[in-house]
Amino acid sequence: MNVSIKDVSFGENVTVVEPANLYGCTIGSNSFVGPFTEIQKGVLIGERCRIQSHSFICELVTIGHDCFIGHGVMFVNDLFSEGHPANGNKQLWKPTTIGNNVSIGSNATLLPVSICDNVVIGAGAVVTKNITKPGIYAGNPAKYLRAI
Repeated sequence: MNVSIKDVSFGENVTVVEPANLYGCTIGSNSFVGPFTEIQKGVLIGERCRIQSHSFICELVTIGHDCFIGHGVMFVNDLFSEGHPANGNKQLWKPTTIGNNVSIGSNATLLPVSICDNVVIGAGAVVTKNITKPGIYAGNPAKYLRAI
């Protein structure tokens, strides 16, 4: 297994528990990254975020400030829009944007979406559509449950 921390821009007081595979990303001040986590190039993570173990954050993901990403959260940028993986054709990939003060429960999966500020995503949820209203969301597909 080849794991490394390479070409990462760290803010102040960032903690990374190894082994972790981080490359070409930016992690804001006072953030935490747990072990067995992969954060790919171009990912932007804001300040005061907590990324728990075994999470995968792929290219084209931006995470705001004060966010919590639970254990085993998976971000997806390839929707297999042509019936198969993009096979390196990054023009087929789509971005994901997470607002500020967003908490994502363990084992959630996020397709390429935009999530507004002040949202809680329940554990195991599958987010398939943009979330534009603050509140709590859960299920597969994730649906609005109630205000926070």
